[in-house]
Amino acid sequence: MKKWGKRVGYGIGDLGCNLVFSTMASYLMVFYTDVFGITAAAAGTMMLVTKFIDAMTDTGMGLIVDKTHTKWGQGRPYFLLGAVPFALFTFMTFFIPDLSSGGKLVWAYVTYCLLCTAYTVVNIPLNTIVPRLTSDIHERNVLVSTRMVCAMIGTAIVMSITAPLVEFFGQGNEARGYLITMTIYGIAAMLIFFVTFASTKEVVPSTVSQEHTSLKENFKGLTGQAWILFLLNLFYFSLYVVRSTTVIYYFKYNLGRSDWLSLVGLLGILSGLPMLLALPALEKKFSKKNLMFFSIALYIAGDLLIYVGRSSAFCLLTGLVITGLGIYGIFGLTFAMQPDVIDYSEYKKNASVAGLIAAFQGFFVKGGMGLTSFVIGVFLKNGGYVANAEQTAKALSYIEVCFIWIPIVLCIAIAVLTYFYKLDAIRGEMTTELEARRRVMAAEK
Repeated sequence: MKKWGKRVGYGIGDLGCNLVFSTMASYLMVFYTDVFGITAAAAGTMMLVTKFIDAMTDTGMGLIVDKTHTKWGQGRPYFLLGAVPFALFTFMTFFIPDLSSGGKLVWAYVTYCLLCTAYTVVNIPLNTIVPRLTSDIHERNVLVSTRMVCAMIGTAIVMSITAPLVEFFGQGNEARGYLITMTIYGIAAMLIFFVTFASTKEVVPSTVSQEHTSLKENFKGLTGQAWILFLLNLFYFSLYVVRSTTVIYYFKYNLGRSDWLSLVGLLGILSGLPMLLALPALEKKFSKKNLMFFSIALYIAGDLLIYVGRSSAFCLLTGLVITGLGIYGIFGLTFAMQPDVIDYSEYKKNASVAGLIAAFQGFFVKGGMGLTSFVIGVFLKNGGYVANAEQTAKALSYIEVCFIWIPIVLCIAIAVLTYFYKLDAIRGEMTTELEARRRVMAAEK
């Protein structure tokens, strides 16, 4: 029970993150265009600009984590420090001030940046601490899978109840509905971060001291495998944003099935649960590389089934299940690779740069999300999209490109990168060497 307390305590940290993160990915563009009152192009541009600002704060946060040495560990203190600001800035982002259109846009820029920074403060440490929680590879895989399941549950909550909650609290006033709903999400996330802090403990020491290393030396600790991981994060989260954002537009306008939105969101997410639960066992039998190829093939097959069978409810729902299995397979495996990449820098370069690796992951994640949101905004604008109106044939075709074809291109890019991932073959060798170094350090103390 104690072991599962740690697993769940760590994992629910991402549930807290995703209550807000998934809402931003799935609803924020619609909120800005249809409720807040700014154009799709302005919203897309804002997300691009602020995401690159946010990506820079990720790098800074990663360096801070690497230099942090407290009795609570390197990452855990930030679950406490970031919890309250996370809740506050969630409220502010979804509050609509009585300002001119220009003033509203400035408010949107500032509050969105603040929320993304608060997210960075709690999420970067969440990414870094797995190698410090345990040195057992299977236990790491279980921790990562538990986190992914909790993240999925958070996303499922967002996709299934956000729209009903907005309607319930708003009673015809969407602005009020969004504000109350997101305030609840922010407070819930804050409490969850407190639980994550209390449930985890960093017990595995680094084999390298980082107290006197320079920024230049930290950067030298990054390996080619780390850059593969960064790019995988960029393309995966671009895929995630495209799917999560455009599924609303596609089902609302192209298919005329607005009443399906809650079901679509819930089905697409929960279908990934079997994959995430199975990953620790599958990783004992198959390499992460081969499992990634399989997940990519699943997503593309499901995507094509949705396209070909768009007039059939059975094909649409089956396609959503298959793409759900695929996208969450990619999701879980990308994060399962991270502890191996962190260990590889320690093994190959004698460098402890977990925070920097997590920071660059965040940089590429948020850069990809910002760029993707910008592209979606540009596509919708160039296609002639008009909010809450009957769309032209051109607008519908542009929405289809975003939902069907861009994800397939992104999947192919992920497959190419995965081909060059090589840590499966030397995982055992790395573990043996690092454990030997830790025994030597313990004997010298």
